[in-house]
Amino acid sequence: MALDHRALGLIVPDMTDADRWPQIDDETLAQIALSRDEYIRACELLDRAPTDVELGMIGALWSEHCGYKHTRPLFHHFPTEGERILTALGDENAGAIDIGGGWVAVMKIESHNHPSAIEPYEGAATGVGGIVRDIFAMGAQPVALLDSLRFGPLDDARNRRLCVGVVAGIGGYGNCLGIPTVGGELVVAPEYAGNPLVNAMCLGVARREQLISATAGPAGSKLMLVGADTGRDGLHGATFASVELDESSAERRPAVQVGNPFLEKLLMDACVGLVREHRDWLEGLQDCGAAGLTSSTVEMAERASAGIIIHTERVPRRERGMTPYEVMLSESQERMVVSVKPDHVEDVAAWFAQWELDATVIGEVTSDGLARVMDHDVKVAAAPVRMLTDAPTYEPASARDPDAAARVAFDPATLPDLAPAAANAALLELLASPNIASKRWVWRQYDHQVGTNTVVTPGADAAVLRIRGVEQALAVCTDGPGRAVELDPWAGAVRAVAEAARNVGCVGARPIAVTDCLNFANPERPAIYHQLRESIRGMADACRAFDAPVVSGNASLYNESDDGPVLPTPVVGMLGLLARPELAVRSAFRNEGDVVLLLGAGLPQPASSLGASEYLAVQHGLSAGPVDVDLEAERAIVNCLVDAVETELLQSAHDCSDGGLAVALAESAIGGGVGVHVRGDVGERLDAALFGEAGARAVVSASRDVVAELSALAEKHGVPCTEIGVVGSDRLIIADVINVTLAEASDAWENTLPKLLD
Repeated sequence: MALDHRALGLIVPDMTDADRWPQIDDETLAQIALSRDEYIRACELLDRAPTDVELGMIGALWSEHCGYKHTRPLFHHFPTEGERILTALGDENAGAIDIGGGWVAVMKIESHNHPSAIEPYEGAATGVGGIVRDIFAMGAQPVALLDSLRFGPLDDARNRRLCVGVVAGIGGYGNCLGIPTVGGELVVAPEYAGNPLVNAMCLGVARREQLISATAGPAGSKLMLVGADTGRDGLHGATFASVELDESSAERRPAVQVGNPFLEKLLMDACVGLVREHRDWLEGLQDCGAAGLTSSTVEMAERASAGIIIHTERVPRRERGMTPYEVMLSESQERMVVSVKPDHVEDVAAWFAQWELDATVIGEVTSDGLARVMDHDVKVAAAPVRMLTDAPTYEPASARDPDAAARVAFDPATLPDLAPAAANAALLELLASPNIASKRWVWRQYDHQVGTNTVVTPGADAAVLRIRGVEQALAVCTDGPGRAVELDPWAGAVRAVAEAARNVGCVGARPIAVTDCLNFANPERPAIYHQLRESIRGMADACRAFDAPVVSGNASLYNESDDGPVLPTPVVGMLGLLARPELAVRSAFRNEGDVVLLLGAGLPQPASSLGASEYLAVQHGLSAGPVDVDLEAERAIVNCLVDAVETELLQSAHDCSDGGLAVALAESAIGGGVGVHVRGDVGERLDAALFGEAGARAVVSASRDVVAELSALAEKHGVPCTEIGVVGSDRLIIADVINVTLAEASDAWENTLPKLLD
């Protein structure tokens, strides 16, 4: 039914018979990220022209960042249900997973790419703040942070500035919150030079009965705004994140919020404590993030199938002269919206006052399904909640990128093989590649031990955390092979999930859930939409294979600049469950004399294993070749690793990924401070045997007296198990072609990032 704007008391632009909907200029549409067709659609749904405030609200909620216009039609591919899964995908701020004993893990990953490109420190810092609020908005205590970062080549001054600023922002905000940053990844490629990717992941825990929904509750419930005063920072942040970066982007600095981690720490403790001790006072709790009060209150109303009324004059603000438009669209940080039972408003206000936080009633829940905004006695917006939250969706034309199709068909066997005399230099050069080299420079800036629950620290295949009062431990990691996804979107996305599963498997954890961040360029172009669609299908197929449903996530599109599109980078955050924290296995070799074994395909490898490899990129300047995946083999090796850890057969375990077998051996040796001597036939291709990146493989070490038992276990799982060497000495010797000192390997691996960035 059409709304009567006169009965609603709205002041709207005049309409003429000659032109039914008022004209709106391109600059205004661009600012709110609405197309002209979408503007017309909004007018038709309202049967009138939107007011200025409504137009801003529609633009924000229909933006790619909030409305998922190009990804929502694809989410049906994801497996989202399982016996441990407690929330439906997209229904809450984050995904909740039953980990046993009445405890729940809550997790989500999100992007802050565009803000970090403009202002790296604050962009990254507020990205951390936002993802943390998503976790405690569900009543969970945040216990770990991870990141997934992508930059252009670090020999460029701008890229170095971005990298240094982003890392400082993550550390500066997370450290102040007292949440350990326990893992992540850093990848460098030319395609990220104009548009870095900054993804932040948070993991929290709660008792199951303490979970709270982001709902507005029944009519009559009071909406209270808690935390920081509202300013003009962050205006149009959601729409800014939904367009491409260009030469005018630097002028949008006001879209980048400024964070206050000390205030967020108070807000976090107060909210978690309130839910824990007085859950019965509340109806719902919601982060005030992208699109500010607009998204938080309207989405709460949508979940409750209700309406809301917001009084902008009641919103505490730190700047004079703010308009209702600015109040509703501001993305000032460190704010939460609490839906409170009417009889407990004073109780809630008193509770927050203990943390020196203001809690102000700014509105209430209604039963008419409208989102109304009042400024004193003037009604400035009144639109149906369903209309605001039901963003239009698109399924554009899709076509494979012909250049990528040609490069994935490239046969690495046509390249000259690596000469044995050049093997040492090739290994050292790979160890010094920023994509393989130690990330200690990054994580030494993070407090990864605060809370004393970090069992396996950064630098391992996956981080492991103990949860006090829970027998099991949690393992978590992030992965996203953009180069492989560009060449073959389906197989590359499968590889992302499989590698994440191997990483948690190496520490002894069984994969149980996934959160994802879909970082892609402009989906309106056929080649990009093809990448997006096929990547989602690949992730979905792999998640089914590991019985690890997708519980939450984020889509960040339009990641491109005048330099071109970023590599398609779906980032996987994997959660695994470990039987006991003391069982956790590290990647470093431990004891001289331990036997080194290769689980998975043996030492000789076909040239095809070099497809999409770091070796081809470093040695030949190529991003090419097939992206081979075998989900059955990947699942088998993860199950084998978990069983081997649970039966305490392993001294170390490290998956083979970037740089292949030789790099995996070197990293385990460097980590343990002890050399290794590996024997074996390299077959027809030396480069493939040493540096091929075939999946479903891991380097493990074990004491001599359990080798037979380990081999039998591998056979039971259908996983090849080959004894290839022994731990010992101060050298890294592989197949009699690589022979370098441990000191040489360590120097190349440890000192790359400090030389580039310090």
